[in-house]
Amino acid sequence: MNWMEIKRMIIGGMKNFMRGGAVSVATVIIMTVTLAIIGSLIFLSALLSFTLNAIKDKVNVSVYFVTTASESDIFSVKDQLEKLPQVENITYTSSDDALANFRARHASDQLTLQALDELGGNPLDASLEVRAKDPSEYDSIVSFLEASPALSTGNSSIIDRINYTQNKDVIDRLSLAIKATREVGFAVVILFAIASILIAFATIRLVIYTAKDEIAVMRLVGASNIHIQGPFVVTGVITGIVAAVLVLLLLWPATWYVGTKTSEWFGGFNVASYYSGNFTFIFCILMLSGIMLGAVASVLAIRKYLKV
Repeated sequence: MNWMEIKRMIIGGMKNFMRGGAVSVATVIIMTVTLAIIGSLIFLSALLSFTLNAIKDKVNVSVYFVTTASESDIFSVKDQLEKLPQVENITYTSSDDALANFRARHASDQLTLQALDELGGNPLDASLEVRAKDPSEYDSIVSFLEASPALSTGNSSIIDRINYTQNKDVIDRLSLAIKATREVGFAVVILFAIASILIAFATIRLVIYTAKDEIAVMRLVGASNIHIQGPFVVTGVITGIVAAVLVLLLLWPATWYVGTKTSEWFGGFNVASYYSGNFTFIFCILMLSGIMLGAVASVLAIRKYLKV
């Protein structure tokens, strides 16, 4: 296929789009709604990821050591844990730091501070706060600690307790939520993609129906399928591009309004900031979706008229 044939298809597709009139406008509107739904799914996915990550950052496993444990023994355990591929980071809190934090949290509770002073020492343990790369990996980290107990020079365990049991329900629920969100999100995208193709197919078929006599004449004079399909595929692509541009333009005021009203509801997630910061990604997704939907729907819609 040479450049002249491609140029003819492009010009023919533009003429079909302009000649479609009200039908072309209706197709663009429906495609715009379809792409707006796809755009909404992008923002919803980003919001869910932001929320899950915020929750994930608050979930951890703390390993508390006996008060007699030396700092060198504790750092030895820390070094072993840092070598695990499941571990993202580890924060060490000394017993003195734990005491200072406790006093700061209870600064207004004089009765508690007085009781602490009467103990005549520091009853709080040093600890390691372990954060995994994925919540589902905490189980293996705890299993590692239980299988390789940290021992002092006197062969006694320096680990007092691990708060995994208390956090296990939260960790398991978070892991389930992340898995379910990914699976449901993928299913919803597939469902809307199929629905979008069917809707675009129905509307673009109206445009092709108005040119059925022209298609019949082209078949009679021996035109190939690609020469008949070409202009209508271009019409579908133009429809998708126009719809994508409209959605991108409408998202600016929509995200700005939603961002100013709901950022506090979503724990700091600002829709407008996300849109401006990820405009290139959203532009590519919507533009490619519009082009693909328009092209696929056009090919499917015209097949009926290509049968001899």
